[in-house]
Amino acid sequence: MSQRLRQAWQRRGPLALALWPLSLPYRALLGLRRALYRSGLLARERLPVPVIVVGNVIAGGAGKTPVTIALAQHLRALGLHPGVISRGYGRSTHDCRPVLPDSTPAQVGDEPLLIARAAQVPVYVARRRADAGRALLAGHPQTDVIVCDDGLQHLALARDLEVCVFNDQGVGNGWLLPAGPLREPWPRSVDWVLHAGAPPPKGAAPQFALARTLADEAVDASGRRVPLAALRGQRLHALAAIARPEDFFAMLRRQGLAPEQEEALPDHYDFNSWQHNADNRCTVICTEKDAVKLWPRHPGALAVPLRVQLAPAFVHALNLRLAPLLPPKEEHHGSETA
Repeated sequence: MSQRLRQAWQRRGPLALALWPLSLPYRALLGLRRALYRSGLLARERLPVPVIVVGNVIAGGAGKTPVTIALAQHLRALGLHPGVISRGYGRSTHDCRPVLPDSTPAQVGDEPLLIARAAQVPVYVARRRADAGRALLAGHPQTDVIVCDDGLQHLALARDLEVCVFNDQGVGNGWLLPAGPLREPWPRSVDWVLHAGAPPPKGAAPQFALARTLADEAVDASGRRVPLAALRGQRLHALAAIARPEDFFAMLRRQGLAPEQEEALPDHYDFNSWQHNADNRCTVICTEKDAVKLWPRHPGALAVPLRVQLAPAFVHALNLRLAPLLPPKEEHHGSETA
């Protein structure tokens, strides 16, 4: 049904038309909620450091997490001390907590765990992003900028900058859930748009192309690295439990790999019941997001990181907008390059 809906969301066909009346009350609720925040009847909480929200307006994967990682790495390269906050989708806990080296996906969510490992920055999760932000600042007082992963619709948190990410399917048929993929009407006000495919219908925000590629190497749980070129001609079993598994499989094929099996599983699948067929002599190859859940049971699985290249023009624009929001250099924790 999920696959059928995703296909229906790309055009205004019979299924989308049948669901369109259900999108009307959803639109009304969205408008009411935004009006309540705009009027001040619902309060926004502002944190004492700049907040950059990375999110999307479509249901399913748009590539927010790789962008969050790339953004955190860029901020570190500037000499800043970024931290990341997230809801921690898919976790079984409900409290506010840090992502620790021994945290599990069930405790903190697979994406926050991946962000913490890949970006090497402090990450906190909480249902209310402001709670995560306050805990992050208390635990890491040197933090001078916070990146909020998937918080575009979380209006209770005040933000200084907004980045909206699109995959190559754009806005689909342009309708709201459940008749289309949109979580809220587009275009809407954001600071920048990053898009992996064709630009979405243009609003006022500057738009920048987003290059997404697989890394040249895969890695297993022990840290052993295997060049993708060495896997060409090998027997492979490709796994993906992400919103758009077909994207991962296509990227593998573009690298010259030819998996004998391509197994698509539900997004955020926990792999607790997944078993590798003992008679299957194929090497398992998966995404980084899946590896954090797969490795405890199958440490030999090879994870291929997804890399995103932020456009230089976007990076320049971000630096210009962020600079006046930061403390003067002499107060900025001794940073020389901020």
